[in-house]
Amino acid sequence: MGSLERYIFRQALVAFVAGLFVLTLVVWITQVLRQLDLVTNSGQTIALFFLMTSLGIPVLLALIAPIALFIAVMQTLNKLNGDSELIVMAAAGVSPVRLARPLLVLTAMVMVLVGSLSLWLTPSSIRHFRLLLTQVQANLLTAIVRPGQFTQADRGLTFHIRDRAPGGVLLGIVVSDTRDTAVHMTYVAERGVISEQRQGTFFVLENGNLQRREMKDGTTSIVVFDRYAFDLSQLTQAAETVYRPSERYTSELMNPNPADPMLERWQGRFRQELHDRFAAPLYPLAMMCIAFAMLGHARTTRQSRGAAIAGAIALMAAIRGLGFAVSGMVAARPSAVPLVYLIPIATIVLFGAISLGWLRPRAPQAVSAYFGDLSDRIVQRLTERFAAGGRA
Repeated sequence: MGSLERYIFRQALVAFVAGLFVLTLVVWITQVLRQLDLVTNSGQTIALFFLMTSLGIPVLLALIAPIALFIAVMQTLNKLNGDSELIVMAAAGVSPVRLARPLLVLTAMVMVLVGSLSLWLTPSSIRHFRLLLTQVQANLLTAIVRPGQFTQADRGLTFHIRDRAPGGVLLGIVVSDTRDTAVHMTYVAERGVISEQRQGTFFVLENGNLQRREMKDGTTSIVVFDRYAFDLSQLTQAAETVYRPSERYTSELMNPNPADPMLERWQGRFRQELHDRFAAPLYPLAMMCIAFAMLGHARTTRQSRGAAIAGAIALMAAIRGLGFAVSGMVAARPSAVPLVYLIPIATIVLFGAISLGWLRPRAPQAVSAYFGDLSDRIVQRLTERFAAGGRA
């Protein structure tokens, strides 16, 4: 790149990094506030809390990076025009291709970033988050159960303790197990400890009794024990073995195990997740083409760029919203898969042609009005068809 291209690239890169950092930080803080009870209620360390919340950053980056690029390109072009630099470049014979070259280099970098995040890093981070969550669940009684409160560890399984003693000993224990609708079990013990064995994780109760009630006839039997081992392994094994489609590696989505019991149940979501990952790198280029088509041409200071900026934002929101709508359709309809790629590719071709001057709209206002109305009609038509298919 020449000095002109490096100048434009530097401005766009700084704007992109700043926008990406601010947007990611804002969204990450909202996620941190939602997970704050992990520290305040469960007794986990601050380090584990920040590690678990930080594992969501790759997901945020993959979603925010195309928007940050769009904002950076708009801000760069608007600044160049505001300083009359675009006018000078046009008068000097700088072609739209040369003007767009540094922005395309930045866009290619963002596409590689988004592709790497979507295909590899994001599923790995989500799976790692699940493993950490499993470890927290494995320490359920020593970390999550708070003295004097009832804690539901699973549907139909509730724990209550009176107090904690040094060494991880829990005092005044009551466990209600109603997971079996035919038999309700209640465990009462003076103390208990968590024991990690090769066979699994056990809650060892001491000096207590087991109350067994048959729900069919209402009979109740009580068994007094000095020591009883309550199996907790089933609470953690389910979280370890069952991964959602978003937690699967891309290779697992492309070649799923036919014996996987979740494949038939989540087949549509498997398909949706796989194609979303492959289509994600196309959106940075689509966003860049929209911004350049609307703001890449020089204008005098008397010509307002407000309509062009508003039109670009409306088009970006419409295209991205349409992409999300089509993604939801893929889970229910395999025939909608081509639309996942058609939307960003059509956007690239159409607005790329406008950027290069192959299509010459009369005014940015006309472009924004036309495509805004067109996108609204497309969204409405797809929504009606999807609703009709759901009723059928």
